[in-house]
Amino acid sequence: MPRSIQPLDVGVQIPYHFRCPVSLELMTDPVTVATGQTYDRSSIESWIATGNITCPVTRLPLTDFTLIPNHTLRRLIQEWCVANRSYGVERIPTPKQPADPIVVQSLLKQASLASNSRLVRITAIRQLRGLVRESEKNRLVISTNKASEILLDVLFSETSRNSSELIHELLAILAVLPISETECVLVSSVPDRVSYLIFLLSHSSIDVRVNTAALIETVIAGTSSPEIRAEISSHDEIFDGVIGILDYPLSYPRALKIGIKALFALCIVKQHRHKAVEAGAVEAVIDRLPDFEKCDAERALATVELLCRIPEGCAAFASHALTVPLLVKVILKISDRATEYAAGALLSLCSAVERLQVEAVAAGVLTQLLLLVQSECTERAKRKAQTLLKLLKNSWPENYVMNSNYFACSDVVPF
Repeated sequence: MPRSIQPLDVGVQIPYHFRCPVSLELMTDPVTVATGQTYDRSSIESWIATGNITCPVTRLPLTDFTLIPNHTLRRLIQEWCVANRSYGVERIPTPKQPADPIVVQSLLKQASLASNSRLVRITAIRQLRGLVRESEKNRLVISTNKASEILLDVLFSETSRNSSELIHELLAILAVLPISETECVLVSSVPDRVSYLIFLLSHSSIDVRVNTAALIETVIAGTSSPEIRAEISSHDEIFDGVIGILDYPLSYPRALKIGIKALFALCIVKQHRHKAVEAGAVEAVIDRLPDFEKCDAERALATVELLCRIPEGCAAFASHALTVPLLVKVILKISDRATEYAAGALLSLCSAVERLQVEAVAAGVLTQLLLLVQSECTERAKRKAQTLLKLLKNSWPENYVMNSNYFACSDVVPF
């Protein structure tokens, strides 16, 4: 008789060999490692992901991290679940197995061989795209086979540049695959590759434009050299393309998400922020601010604060009628970070343009700031709020009562 351990319920005992040795739970996707031991896939993947290189049971080194599905054991577990249905045991589903590495390698080879026909290459890339969209496990398998490096080479090859279909499929994959710092530098340090991506930002397909912007944002974020990042953001056309995505007239949430991520990455480079203003970033961000989801709204407000740190940005935001009312409105409404960025932007604007102080007070900023300094928001946000309250002192209504304790903080940090 198979050895059993303590039952989950008084009416049924789970056979010992049906339980994962790591989690001690019923296995739903049993896999076998190089030592011959079987574990539930999620448990052994977590074990390996935390840096362990030994088998949890035998403590022997794992010479190979390949996880082989134990179909026989899974079927036995499923049969046991069915047999014990009366005890409330549900049958475990048959898990969808991740992509076969051999199949992935074959598809990458077909896609990268310039001697193959365009149809063969497009078919292979479309199959890869299907696997990428299917699951995170597939993306992991594909990434570990150097897919990003291979597909980047294909994207920038002369043969691909003549095929709109190839470009469309390649960018759709590269936009979601992780790209290493080395791979980012292989793009960002080659002017011809950067120029080609900027060119694709004006493609007739919005999907191509959005996926290109996603790739550009990944490359900028993954490049540590300030000089290379500055070189990428020195192109006027890159701002035109990204802001064009934000201005896309139809409802396309992903365009907003990718557009603001790319714009923020470009605006990190201080010396070229004026190019964003000249390309219409101020109007695009303010007009779209109510449409952003939470994390995108945070990034949008961070971009506003960055642009408010240059004279051109301040002037442009000051001339937009909705800037101050929207910034006042979002305080304490979205998140602590969003509040901090909004307060910082208002502080820059009100310091640079005196008439905006009156506008801010009329929009209700005093109440918002008083609530902010008493909230559990970040200390940076509170310091900005306190500085702004002091700045607005001459704009208070005569009947406005102010508590001097709100301004006790004297170590205001300049931003």
